[in-house]
Amino acid sequence: MVSRFNAAATERLLEGAVGALTALGVAEEDLDLVFVPGAWELPLAAREAAARGYDAIVALGCVIRGETAHFDHVSRGACEGLARVQMDTGIPVGLGVLTPDTLEQAMARSGGELGNAGREAARAALRMADLRGRLRP
Repeated sequence: MVSRFNAAATERLLEGAVGALTALGVAEEDLDLVFVPGAWELPLAAREAAARGYDAIVALGCVIRGETAHFDHVSRGACEGLARVQMDTGIPVGLGVLTPDTLEQAMARSGGELGNAGREAARAALRMADLRGRLRP
């Protein structure tokens, strides 16, 4: 699932996630893309996806620090909400929510000089889904 807010970064996160998943053998037709308005909405969408029985979820978003406390509330709510979905459902949620100070930092972490957090979130979700399958009786 992908936040539409700060699309310059989230579209690049999505490219990285899809690239990682297909490189690891997931067929593109097996990927369901869900778009949400912003990072705040990611946990609810993830909970609904978990209820549908997905093996793993990749949550992609970008909350850029501003001049108010809004950044703190949205970034914390999104990350804590996604953690809760993972713990309550047992479905792995790859955390690809950037929380940079600037757009430049976001771009560096979404396919720029510092890699692609979407790629890493997708890999982590898939690895945890595999591990979950091996740990279950």
